[in-house]
Amino acid sequence: MPRYKLTLAYDGTDFCGWQKQEPPVPDSAPDEQGNRPRQILRTVQDVLERAVREVVGQPIHIIGASRTDSGVHARAQVAAFTTIDDDSGRGWPAERGTDPLKRAINARLPEDALVVAAEVAEPGFDPIGDCTAKRYTYTLWVSRDRPLWRRRLVHHVWTDLDLARMQAAAALLVGEHDFAAFAAAGHGRLSTVRTVFECQVAQARDHGIDRPWDPGDVPERLIVISVSGSGFLWHMVRIIAGTLYEVGRGKMSVDDVAAALASGDRNLAGPTMPPGGLCLEWVSYDNSKTAEQQCGK
Repeated sequence: MPRYKLTLAYDGTDFCGWQKQEPPVPDSAPDEQGNRPRQILRTVQDVLERAVREVVGQPIHIIGASRTDSGVHARAQVAAFTTIDDDSGRGWPAERGTDPLKRAINARLPEDALVVAAEVAEPGFDPIGDCTAKRYTYTLWVSRDRPLWRRRLVHHVWTDLDLARMQAAAALLVGEHDFAAFAAAGHGRLSTVRTVFECQVAQARDHGIDRPWDPGDVPERLIVISVSGSGFLWHMVRIIAGTLYEVGRGKMSVDDVAAALASGDRNLAGPTMPPGGLCLEWVSYDNSKTAEQQCGK
C-alpha cells in the first residue's frame, strides 16, 4: 500500500480553510428525523481529495500538516494519503512514478491550488505527528497607496512602522513560553505552552525571501513577520502579528508585550490580524529536507 507525501501551495483567499466542513444550510428546516441539510464548503482538503480520488480511482483520505484558516495561504503545506495496490488497475503503484502522479493531480485541481512536489513516504508517515517545525509569515503592505498585484497576499496598513521596536518585541517571544495571551478563545488545547524557534521582523528585501517582484512592487513597502516553532495555537501567529503591529505604530511598548506574555491574559496582547497576510511557508520533519529546501527557498 504505497503512501504518498504531497507538498502543496495554494492561494487561500477563496477557500474556507484547509479542513473539510459540512455545516447545516443556514435557515434550513430539519427533516422528520431532525436532520438539517448540509452544504459542502470549498476547502483545500476537499478539492485535493476529490482530485486524488479521480486519479487513483479509490476512496482515500488526505491528512494535512496544518489546518490553515479561511483565507490563509500556503507555499508548502504537507499532506499524505495511502492507496491500495490491487489487480483492478486502480491505485497508484510506486513504480508508476511520482512526477506523473503530481501532473495528474494538478490537472484536476482548481487554479488556486497546486502540488509542487510528490514523493513516496514511509508507510507510517504522519504529516501532523511527525512534524518538528513550521514557519509562517505575515506580510504587511505599508503605504498610503493600496496594493494591486499582491492585494490577496498582504494586509494593507497606512501607518509607518518602527522596525527596531517591532524587532525588540519579537525577540521576547523566542523560546518556550506559555502563549495563552496569544491564543484565540476556544483554542481547545490542554496546554498553551509552545516553543518559538525564531520570530523576526524585516523589510522583505532584507528577509532572505528570494522571490521575483511583481510589476509595481516597492520592496520597502513590504514588512514581513516570520515565526517558526514546533507548533502553534489557534490564531497564535495572527495575534503575534497584531501585537507587533501595535508596537510598530506606537500603540504598545516592548514592555507591554513582555507583560502580556507573562500574564497569559488575551486582553493584554494585540488584535488578531486578518487572514489574508498569513502564509504557511514550510513544514519540516526529522531525517528529511524541509519543505523550504524542497521548494528552493
